[in-house]
Amino acid sequence: MRYNPANYHRQSGRLPGHDYSSKGLYFVTVCVKDRACLFGMINQDAMILNKLSHKVQECWQAIPVHFPHVLLHDFVVMPNHVHGIIEICDNSRWPVNTQYTGNQFRSPSLTLGSMIRGFKAGVTKWARQNTINHQVWQRGYYDHIIRNRYTYFKIVDYINRNPERWRDDMFFQNHYDG
Repeated sequence: MRYNPANYHRQSGRLPGHDYSSKGLYFVTVCVKDRACLFGMINQDAMILNKLSHKVQECWQAIPVHFPHVLLHDFVVMPNHVHGIIEICDNSRWPVNTQYTGNQFRSPSLTLGSMIRGFKAGVTKWARQNTINHQVWQRGYYDHIIRNRYTYFKIVDYINRNPERWRDDMFFQNHYDG
């Protein structure tokens, strides 16, 4: 059978022509492979974290350690996905070719994609060493560029109320149908 690139071309979810290293606010959703509930459970409208989800939180909160031009806003770890807002600030003072400083590595890429790749890699590495889960994440991630205050506050509310709305969430429906 001959290789046909049209059969394997994946449509990008990124906005064409947008510089994902540019200043701005980005709403990100990262999903677990096959939407399996690896990160704990919802009980009485609250997320009950397990060891893996604690590591997810730790890796998420470490993003600014590796990308000092980033601020993290609201985020939530759900049973099978993570929502968060990442703000890319002024990165003109940070040299792009910096890869190792002191005893800490830093990414040479300043894009949202490299941040999410690093986050997912950190969680996956820990999971492979400490759990039976060797494939944690679905390929890629979802993002939305936040363009105004109204949208920002709507997304913040969505993130913060996500555990109490779990039974209505599409990720709940996809996992628990049947």
